[in-house]
Amino acid sequence: MVVARVRFAPGAHTAWHSHARGQTLHVTSGTALFGTRDGQVIEAQPGQTVYCPAGEEHWHGATPENFMEHIAMLENAEDPSQTTTWLEHVAAEDYHRP
Repeated sequence: MVVARVRFAPGAHTAWHSHARGQTLHVTSGTALFGTRDGQVIEAQPGQTVYCPAGEEHWHGATPENFMEHIAMLENAEDPSQTTTWLEHVAAEDYHRP
């Protein structure tokens, strides 16, 4: 199990990626955005938790106006190099989706 506290500056976010065994994200401060390939963008506040199933391509980060911190929890794949698959950068229209 990997557990990490991750901080994002306003407007910062990950690239598209997926996890072999899923990922749980628990927001500890600020406002978080979580986007999926179907165009859904979820806003989460401190104390809220979002789960990304295994293999789901997603991104997460801060809103344009606020810092954000979350605790990321995920289980390593059998081959640790396969735990996270990094993909392309998130397009502006995906990040700024209403």
